[in-house]
Amino acid sequence: MKEAIFIKRNTEKWQEYEQTSTNDPDQMTERFIELTDDLAYARTFYPKSNVTRYLNGVTSTLHQKLYSNRKEDTGRIKAFWKYELPLLMYESRLKLLYSFIFFMGACILGWVSAANDDTFVRLILGDSYVNQTLENIKKGDPLAIYGDSGQAGMFLQITLNNIRVSFVAFVMGIFFSFGTISILFRNGVMLGAFQYFFYERDLLLTSILKIWIHGTLEISAIVIAGAAGLVMGHSLLFPKTYSRLESFKQGAKKGMKIVIGLVPIFITAGFLESFVTRLKMPALLSGSIIFVSAVFIVWYFVWYPAKLYKETRNFRLL
Repeated sequence: MKEAIFIKRNTEKWQEYEQTSTNDPDQMTERFIELTDDLAYARTFYPKSNVTRYLNGVTSTLHQKLYSNRKEDTGRIKAFWKYELPLLMYESRLKLLYSFIFFMGACILGWVSAANDDTFVRLILGDSYVNQTLENIKKGDPLAIYGDSGQAGMFLQITLNNIRVSFVAFVMGIFFSFGTISILFRNGVMLGAFQYFFYERDLLLTSILKIWIHGTLEISAIVIAGAAGLVMGHSLLFPKTYSRLESFKQGAKKGMKIVIGLVPIFITAGFLESFVTRLKMPALLSGSIIFVSAVFIVWYFVWYPAKLYKETRNFRLL
């Protein structure tokens, strides 16, 4: 079919779809299917034509409206977890990488410092904790501290504290990211010193299989909260074409969404620490919980966001 004939036969329909709005999801879906058929035909026979570019624009606009309508139908909360937060994590992927690097660097520093200074662990963890843990080691239960408190009260206290730490890590980003980096540094050094304390006593594997049951989610969430703080700090440092105030507003909003998205992670970590970590279980079961937790973090905050972005980008290139 000649291009002129193709345009003549379909112009009236295209203009109607473009100019006449509808909120009926079935009607929008029907229009979308027809437009994608026409777009596919135009891309095949008139790939460099203006009509192909025109159809691509009309189809993309309708897709956005259809997508928005579906989000409202399925609920704002579901859309947040399925689309908004993952895409925001992809957008913030470099901040997440920087947060991870800062934290791991601090962990290494904490480990090396503890290895070269006998007083460092006490300085970081406190005499009370160290003395109690040493006493528990003598009794043959080095991590008995996790079974000393009431479960319900411990769950609430741990969860609220973790949420507080993540919120502080985010809010401190207002100091041009340096505040967030300091929080990551402090927690990283503490973790490194803590793990060396058990390594020095040949209890590293024991501590890992016990503590990382909840620590995998807890530490990962702190690193992600650090990324949220860096998002806000970056918006102040590099406003680009926006005013610094407008850039800050956008960065703060994005960072807050990331922190809100971490609340279920902290609740789960608090539950594991309060009700599961204290249990005596086979190494295989402990390792499985740690593995599943780590896979979930990587899948939801790294792999799925990249996959979702790629799918969205591929459609926009149609």
